[in-house]
Amino acid sequence: MIRALAAAAAVLTLAATAVAQTPPREPGKELYAENCARCHGSTGEGIARLGPPLRGVGAGTADLYLRTGYMPLESPDDQPERSRVLFSDREIRALVAYVASLGHGPPIPRPHPEHGDVAAGQRLFATHCAGCHQIAAEGGYVTGARVPPLDDVSPVQIAEAVRTGPYVMPRFSTKDVGDRELDSLIAYVEYARHPKSSGGWALGELGPIPEGIVTWLIAAVVLVATCLVIGKRLKGGS
Repeated sequence: MIRALAAAAAVLTLAATAVAQTPPREPGKELYAENCARCHGSTGEGIARLGPPLRGVGAGTADLYLRTGYMPLESPDDQPERSRVLFSDREIRALVAYVASLGHGPPIPRPHPEHGDVAAGQRLFATHCAGCHQIAAEGGYVTGARVPPLDDVSPVQIAEAVRTGPYVMPRFSTKDVGDRELDSLIAYVEYARHPKSSGGWALGELGPIPEGIVTWLIAAVVLVATCLVIGKRLKGGS
């Protein structure tokens, strides 16, 4: 009986030791190995012609690419575009934490556009962003890339894009665009989605030129119609 109890105690001790020696589960690392390592390397070192290194890109970059569906790509030659997000919120947070652990980089920003100034933001957007995104933030084309519209991005995603510079977009540090300026820039982008058009027709928010062209076309049609009516009356009177 004593020997049996001693043997049972030894088995339990070995089992407890085995459990204690089992490394804790790291969901972010596992998700990375399953979905990212084939292009970015097992430790984020990057693989030539497949994926850039992720050491030092920070949580902000990983969060932007994952929450917009930019990643993962079917082909390394594809341009990242907004698509269906493949991971749950918990999985994204785990992946972001793991990528952030690979090296120091930009964190996830916490903008406050409610404190921004729309007019100041418009000037900043015109200086830094309108050349590619258009002044109405409707996107466009540049050499080798399609520029996305900004009508369905969150304030955090705008701030992440400004700080990390996704794809061909330049990166703006706090020296280029301060945090308060960034709040104003985001406030303008949010305003540009539904701007006030009290001064005339919107017509794609492209400014007064399209409105003037349409006005002249309508005036020309009315003028021609008036001339035709007057001509018919003159002929009838004669």
